Order: sequence, then C-alpha cells, then structure tokens
Amino acid sequence: MISPYFLLIPILLPIVGGFSLLFLRLPGDADKKRNLYLETIVVITSILVWTAVLFVRREAVQIISLSGKFSIGLRPDGLSCLFAGMVSLMWPLVMLYAFEYMEEAQKKNRFFAFYVMTYGVTLGLSFSYNVTTLYTFIEMLTLVTIPLVCHYGNHESMYAGRKYAAFTIGGTGFAFFAVVLTTVYGEGGLFMYGGSLHVSRITPILQLAFLCGFFGFGVKAAVFPLHAWLPIASAAPTPVTALLHAVAVENSGVFAVVRLVYFTFGTEILSGTLSLNAALLTAEFTMVFAAAMALKQRHFKRRLAYSTVSNLSYMLFGILLLTPAGLTAGLLHMVFHGIIKMSLFLCAGAFMHVTGNEYIYQINGVGRRMPVIFSLYTLAGFSLVGIPLFCGFVSKWRLVNAGIEAGRAQSLAGVFVLIISAFLCAMYILTVSVRAFFPVKGSDRYADRGDIKDPGRRMLIPIVFFGILNVLLGIRPGPLIGYIEKIAEGLL
Repeated sequence: MISPYFLLIPILLPIVGGFSLLFLRLPGDADKKRNLYLETIVVITSILVWTAVLFVRREAVQIISLSGKFSIGLRPDGLSCLFAGMVSLMWPLVMLYAFEYMEEAQKKNRFFAFYVMTYGVTLGLSFSYNVTTLYTFIEMLTLVTIPLVCHYGNHESMYAGRKYAAFTIGGTGFAFFAVVLTTVYGEGGLFMYGGSLHVSRITPILQLAFLCGFFGFGVKAAVFPLHAWLPIASAAPTPVTALLHAVAVENSGVFAVVRLVYFTFGTEILSGTLSLNAALLTAEFTMVFAAAMALKQRHFKRRLAYSTVSNLSYMLFGILLLTPAGLTAGLLHMVFHGIIKMSLFLCAGAFMHVTGNEYIYQINGVGRRMPVIFSLYTLAGFSLVGIPLFCGFVSKWRLVNAGIEAGRAQSLAGVFVLIISAFLCAMYILTVSVRAFFPVKGSDRYADRGDIKDPGRRMLIPIVFFGILNVLLGIRPGPLIGYIEKIAEGLL
C-alpha cells in the first residue's frame, strides 16, 4: 500500500501545471500545444486519483500544524474516494469539450490556467481530514473560480463574479464560526464517522455553530436565501457552468454538509434539535421554490441553474434525515445528478455555441438540425424528472423511501415537496425537448438553416459518454449503491 503523502501529487500537479500556464509562452501552433499540455496534466491527475483510491493506505497525515488543534492534513476514506473518483472521471472529458467551445475565445491561457487549478483544489477538498483543511480548500475554490465566472469581462460577467464572490466568501465567513468551535470542542475537527465532538449533548452555542456551518457551507449548495449567486453565474462559459453545477462548487457544498453532519457533529446529538429542523425545513422549501423559479426562466442556462438549486436540496434533504438510508440516497443523487446535469449543460452549451442563441423560445425546431444533442438532452431530462430506466429515478426513488422510512412529520412533508418539485421538473425540462422536436406550426426558426448542425467530435464525445452513463447506471446501479451504503453505515 502507498503512503497517504501520495495524495499531495494529484492535488499539486494541476495547481502547479495550471499556474505555470499563466507564464508560459508557447511558440508556433499555441492552441494545439496548450491543449496537449493541459489534457496530459488532467489525464495524469485522474490516473493518480484512481491510484490513490485503490492503493493509498486509509490513514491520516498531517501536512501543516497551524496552532493548537488547528492543522492541515489529508486522508482517503470512502466518502473522499467517492467524491474524488466522480471529479476525476468528469474533468478530462469536460476539458476536451472546453477546447472546442473556447476555440474563438480571448485570453484562453488565463481561462485554462484557472480551469485546471480548480481541479487540484477540488481534490484537496475531497481528501481533507478535518474541518480546517476543508474550510481552507473551500476558500481556495472560491478564489480560483472567480476569474472563470468573470472570464468574458462584460458587464454581466463582472456583475456575476462580484455577486459570486460576495455570497461565497461571506458565506464561508459564517462557516468559520463552526470550524473554530468544532475544532476546539472535539478532536481538532477530525472527520470521524459518528462525530468527533467531546460533548454528550448539544448546547445552544453548538446548535448555533451547526446552523452557521450549514448555511456557510450551504452557500455553495445554493440553499435559500443564499442561492441568488448561482443563476447569475450562468454568465460564465458553459464548460465552467457545467463543472460549477455538476461537480466542483455546488457538490462541494453538499460534501461539506455531509462532513459536518455525519463526521463532525454526529447524528446522535443533532437528532431532534431545533437547528436540524431549521436546516431540513430550509432544504424542503428550496426544493419547491427553485423548481417553481426554473419554470419561469426564459434563458436556457438559467433555467438549468434553478434546476440545480432544487436538486442540491434533494441531496440535503436525504442527508438531514440522519439515517443510513437517507445518506445513501443523498450521496447517490449527488453522483447521478452530477452526470445528468453535466449532460444537460453540455447540450445547452452546444446549442448556444452552434446557433449563437440563448433563450428557450429560440429552440423551436432546432432538434431536427441538432438531433444528437437534443436526443441526449431529452434522455438526460427523463432521468432528471425521475423516469424509470434512467439513473435519476434510482436516486429519487431512494430519497422518497428514505423520507417515508424516517417516519417523522417533517420527513413525510419533504417527500410530498419532492414529488411536487418532480412534477415541476417535468414541465421545465421536457418542454424544451417538445419545442426542439415539435415546434408549433410556423414557429420553426431553423427550417431553412442548413448551416446549423451537431457540433464537432470534441464536444460530442463527452455528451455521448454522459448519456451512456446515464442509462447504464439506471439499469445497473447495484455496485455503486453497495459502495455508498457502506459509506453510509460507516464501514468505509
């Protein structure tokens, strides 16, 4: 078995490799050389991640001692391997997509530098061994993604970047209170299944710390009323929004809440508390509120952004049930929603890239010109709604069952809210497919547009891959469910 210090390599490689791109001057065909350089870094990093997942010893290592109980360290456990494995599978494919999408863009060196650095920071967050390390990497994640959100440099992008920075930096300021208290009152904030606090019952100050941690980390999980930055961040290039919504930022917020609930506070002292009920109520409200807001949106990516807000709270709902079944369902939806939303955003980006259009009404008839893109969009839409034979059905079904099994009035109310939001989801997702393939007579905008067609291979390969994964995991989810169940029971 390999030493846990090995984890530093996949974390530092993309950070150093991306940072160096800010200073590299590539002669000749710069685009090809840069793309080869970056894809090599990303693929090697993913190989190193899977090496770590399979062969690194499951023990903690302290990298830096800060002061007293505060330290920076790494450890691979079942949860970190799940999150890092998901990230490492998606990043090389979306990088390939980004090469074609950003072909005509300006300042590509800067864009790709921060894009690759984000990969390393996300892996650092994944393998964090205590709340101080998690907090540090979450702050770093904000800093390296702000330039990506602002990339286009126009008024809309700069406003989105400022709002993103204000919400996420301000939010993690609240989380700092939870970081300090859980570190002081426990084993240095170490992540231990069942909790690491040295208390027999939760005090009012610790309940406040939990709420600060939930909403502080929950900014990245876009809980109401701290969700407002996310739809506006859709002004970023699609390769950024795909990773923000499907993996790096939003799921990091969910990941942090799992660490806070199950590995820091513990379910025993949180069960039945006012702070937990407040967090659960927030998640339930966010589910249906964001689904209703998605239905109102006319901008394609903004509609998908509100869908992400809703689905992130599906995950939080399962996590906050404080049962192994709820945690299993929440983590399963984290993985499956990442695959689905990656597919949806990449399809939306392909439409915008090819046609230059951004709004829902401009989709009328385009499915006949871009059949691969909108067929795969429709399959992903079926999955997000929760139709059987697709992976989204598996996780939503388990969320419903977990809510019913919990047996509490609030959990049953959450099941009702989840079903309502699923109906709204069908309306805001599948109406796009209807417009694309069955436009109202006389509204087909692309009937005489022979120049409109599916994009090139570099954009199609990732979309097709995620489409296949969506179906395969809907039919055969067993191995993944078994792995996540072990995490939920504290066995990994």
